[in-house]
Amino acid sequence: MTALAINTDVGEGFGVWGPADEGDLLDQVTAANVACGFHAGDPDILRRTCEASAARGVAIGAQVSYRDLAGFGRRFIDVPKKTLVNEILYQMGALETFARLAGSRVSYLKAHGALYNAAAHHAGHAEAIVEAVTLYDRELPLLCQPRTVLWECAVAAGCRPLAEAFADRGYTDEGLLVPRSEPGALVTDAAEAASRALGMARTGTVTSVSGRSVRIAPDGGDVAALCVHSDTPGAVAITAAVRTGLAAAGIAVRTPGELAAARSGVRP
Repeated sequence: MTALAINTDVGEGFGVWGPADEGDLLDQVTAANVACGFHAGDPDILRRTCEASAARGVAIGAQVSYRDLAGFGRRFIDVPKKTLVNEILYQMGALETFARLAGSRVSYLKAHGALYNAAAHHAGHAEAIVEAVTLYDRELPLLCQPRTVLWECAVAAGCRPLAEAFADRGYTDEGLLVPRSEPGALVTDAAEAASRALGMARTGTVTSVSGRSVRIAPDGGDVAALCVHSDTPGAVAITAAVRTGLAAAGIAVRTPGELAAARSGVRP
């Protein structure tokens, strides 16, 4: 692996709640997963976050979720597939308006919270995400975990999935994320997170909470994106340590669009 994207979740407030300035975190990443209003975010926050991201040359990604503002998108909702497709498109369209006003665009997609986790095994919701991407822009990169139902659906549809790993989260023996309610779910030590991130980038593996070495990159491929959640304690320090560690190892940071374009041999 010679290059990858560093992404974080931003814009996760509503009204007077949430961070007013995420500039220090945006300074460390190449991609901003912007909440689109269903789990967090309102028009003022969407516009402010897009402007702050675009000013730094940070790629703007739509972080779509179930319609679950009260639960912060961390509760599974058994929404019909057709409705979920439309809800994802609705969120992407809202963000696109503010991204374009900031001189940028929505350049990748990532599901949030319960939708991200459910799509790893729920065929209908995985298909809904992929259908929304293909309707919106088939060339749009999709951040997700390899060897999941969502990954397989994206590959089958001819989309552009990018393998994502998490520097600040614990992993199960199956290569999925440890639920936040369980021990070992979060990695909050910056040095440990940076070391894990470098191992993921170099080997495509991570040590699970039970001590097993688990492959988290696609077969024959590499991890393409590393995430640090903005609500993880010490997120700015963790992200800075991850970026510094990658640079010391000669691994460049790029946007998801640049990585997807390099893999397909076309311009971003």
